Amino acid sequence: MMALQQASAFLVLFLAAFLPPPHCAQDPAMVHYIYQRFRVLEQGLQKCTQATRAYIQDFREFSKNISVMLGRCQTYTSEYKSAVSNLALRVEHAQREIDYLEYLREADICIESEEKILTEKLVQEAEEEKKIRTLLNASCDNMLMGIKSLKIVKKTMDRDGSWMKDAVSASPKVYSFIGSRNNTVWEFANMRALMEDSTKLGPRKLILTHSWQGTGQVIYKGFLFFHNQGTPNEIIKYNLQKRTVEDRMLLPGGAGRALAYQHSPSTYIDLAVDEHGLWAIHSGPGIHGHLVLTKIEPDTLGMEHSWVTPCKSQEAEAAFLLCGVLYVVYSSGGQGPHRITCVYDPRGTISEEDLPNLFFPRRPRSHSMIHYNARDKQLYAWNDGNQIIYKLQTKRKQPLK
Repeated sequence: MMALQQASAFLVLFLAAFLPPPHCAQDPAMVHYIYQRFRVLEQGLQKCTQATRAYIQDFREFSKNISVMLGRCQTYTSEYKSAVSNLALRVEHAQREIDYLEYLREADICIESEEKILTEKLVQEAEEEKKIRTLLNASCDNMLMGIKSLKIVKKTMDRDGSWMKDAVSASPKVYSFIGSRNNTVWEFANMRALMEDSTKLGPRKLILTHSWQGTGQVIYKGFLFFHNQGTPNEIIKYNLQKRTVEDRMLLPGGAGRALAYQHSPSTYIDLAVDEHGLWAIHSGPGIHGHLVLTKIEPDTLGMEHSWVTPCKSQEAEAAFLLCGVLYVVYSSGGQGPHRITCVYDPRGTISEEDLPNLFFPRRPRSHSMIHYNARDKQLYAWNDGNQIIYKLQTKRKQPLK
């Protein structure tokens, strides 16, 4: 109010400065008009002051309310933060429990899976063993104990070659294969004809439609089986009477891509016959020089079974089978002594520990072939042009449990 009075007085003085001199202000109407205008101005200033005070009061109340609300918001924010933190802790605890339960579930699944795999493996091994026993069920229970004697049947000038009789037939015919790559087979009427080489009982010359590779040929039930030259793994079944190819097969697993024996540099697939039938001995890539033993069904040339053996081709010169057991002959540098130092039995009835030291009579060079004849129970061998027969000493195997 004091400010309003001061403002009014100041306005009066301001207007008085512009009024005419007293001698000119004698008109009562003018004075009255000016007074009324002052009254109106004074009333307007009073209303403005009252409105300002009201606005100030409202602003103070608004500020107070805002302060109260901000305080409440801070309280609510703290409560919310605390609730969110508690919820996060509960979620983390629940996640840990879920992870633990998932771990237990996976562990149970792994245990069940391992048990299932182990059971399947045991069943598979049992079936495999049963299959092998069925496959090798011939009445043959002999194992090699020694090489008793050596007989040189004939001498030739050919370092490499092979010779044999039919492995199961009663036929006295003897067959000679000269060289490691050829297509000519010499058929002798009997052993005497081979030894005497007389013109009266001269050999019959058989020209094959295909050439053989290596010295791993066999004659079984009137058929000649040999590795076809120029192919890595093709085996041909040849009818000697008809002089035609009866059938052929491809040995799987990379057969024929590596030498079967280090000291027989032309033989990649060595075929063999024993009491259980027809076999193939070979090596291949990816098996670190180990020999592979494959059982072949001679009628259909289907592969019946295959084993990767512990025997290696390094320092080996030949191998043969007797009663389903593989015997591998080794020599140091191909010069001798010639000895059997690796034996593999698919049925597991014998091992190297069961055998004595098996040595061949000393020869100046390695053998280019050694084949067992299941009918004669002898070994037919070719060594530096000498066609040799080895007589064997055997004994009965221990029966399978």
